[in-house]
Amino acid sequence: MKITNKDDRRQRIKYRIRKRVRGTAERPRLSVFRSVTHIYVQVIDDLAGRTVASASSVEPTVKAKLTGGARAGNLKGAVVIGETIAERLKAQGISKVVFDRNGFLYHGRVKEVAEAARKAGLEF
Repeated sequence: MKITNKDDRRQRIKYRIRKRVRGTAERPRLSVFRSVTHIYVQVIDDLAGRTVASASSVEPTVKAKLTGGARAGNLKGAVVIGETIAERLKAQGISKVVFDRNGFLYHGRVKEVAEAARKAGLEF
């Protein structure tokens, strides 16, 4: 794969990460995707090929939590997404996950999602 732009670079890193990171029923994969304006998080069981839980900044329930300077595309909004996904997983009895940064650098909004999920009780 020849790298010609930022997306190609991210895809290459993503494939390299996914060679090592697999989600199981006991320890699913927490995958983060960020766009310019929104953040999306999915928890995936790769062996069964299904999404266990998801949260995104476009959902009406999450949008209601975005108050006090938190928006869908900033750090405070990422914290809300991390807390939301942790609550949803705890309700299903899942406390351990494998983190997949999806080719993005572990910094900024991706890091805030991870730290908020850890603080809310997820282990990874």
